[in-house]
Amino acid sequence: MMERKGRFRHQSLQDKKSIQKMLDAVKRGITKGELEFGDDTGEIVLEPKGLMTLRVTATVEDDQSRLDLRITWTNENDDAKDSGKLKVKGG
Repeated sequence: MMERKGRFRHQSLQDKKSIQKMLDAVKRGITKGELEFGDDTGEIVLEPKGLMTLRVTATVEDDQSRLDLRITWTNENDDAKDSGKLKVKGG
């Protein structure tokens, strides 16, 4: 079984228009089933599929506002075996 690991992290100052373009690209990538992120330090490719968990956190503290969006899903492993249809019998 091959285990894939990787992490990509990027931080930069952007204006509203460039952030909107990036979010549009994320939307297209989710629809396509492939998200590619990269900069001068590295890159990563994600393959969103199936049911996904969305977590939204919004905070305002003093003069700082923050929005965190987290989308997670389980990567299907090609070696994973389906146990077939579940059967349950009661007394």
